[in-house]
Amino acid sequence: MNKNFVKLGIDLGGTKIEIAALDTNDNKIIYRKRINSPQNNYFNTLDAIQSLIEIAENDLGFNCPVGVGIPGSVSNKTGKVRNANSVWLNDKFIVNDLCQKLNRNIKIENDANCFAVSEAMDGAGSQYSNVFGVILGTGVGSGIVFNKKLVKGSNGISGEWGHNTLPWKSNSEPNQRICWCGKFDCIEKYISGPSVENEHKEVFNEELSMQQIAKKYSEKDKNCMITIDLLINRIARCLATVINIIDPEAIILGGGLSNLDILYQEVPKIWKNWVFSDSVNTKLLKSHHGDSSGVRGAAWLN
Repeated sequence: MNKNFVKLGIDLGGTKIEIAALDTNDNKIIYRKRINSPQNNYFNTLDAIQSLIEIAENDLGFNCPVGVGIPGSVSNKTGKVRNANSVWLNDKFIVNDLCQKLNRNIKIENDANCFAVSEAMDGAGSQYSNVFGVILGTGVGSGIVFNKKLVKGSNGISGEWGHNTLPWKSNSEPNQRICWCGKFDCIEKYISGPSVENEHKEVFNEELSMQQIAKKYSEKDKNCMITIDLLINRIARCLATVINIIDPEAIILGGGLSNLDILYQEVPKIWKNWVFSDSVNTKLLKSHHGDSSGVRGAAWLN
């Protein structure tokens, strides 16, 4: 192993923080560690990131370039974090604070962008030029990669599709569902894991986890079939808007909901109902690197 090819990536999630060392010479992860994310405390979050880096570099025996994927993004205007569903990060100077705390330069990027880069570089989207990467987890995020390069946009918010309004709503769907961002009826409030769980509980008075809903769906449970069928329909509508705007060759799903294999069979069957074309060639793919995509993409920042 040549230490000059080793880079550290950190995935700062809502429930966990993961660090991994990527050997970019052969694109293999040679070290990884995961801890629970501190909740509702910015400074504890910084301490946890610092501790993970110090432990990893001590175990490896050398220092490495570090990239961090975070929920939300850093504002071009203020340098502060914005749009993070881990709301204790918002309005904080995380880039400056981490660089000062670690006494080195740290690269920071939106976690969905990291996911998209990882899958486009050497994952499920490696054979495609234009890739839209989606995280369906505790929130909904996405990133756009054209010709192996991340598209950030003039405002640094390319891919913030989870906070568009749910398209083509039916009369039977709830109105005015408020999102943590302050707006109503965001996509994230309908196709994220917690949102699906909450709606299932509201409709059927059953408190089930997403994993339990998926399992009971496979067992032909009537209530869970209704919930998953509605989720399939909503994801198809939402992704149709993406195809209508950027027309990617591949859409790659990550996050907890991406483990629902039925999505890859059923969503492409119906998204044609909303795509403004007589045919749809876009591929819907499951992430190749799974839970590792975030940390891999963060490592690729350097």
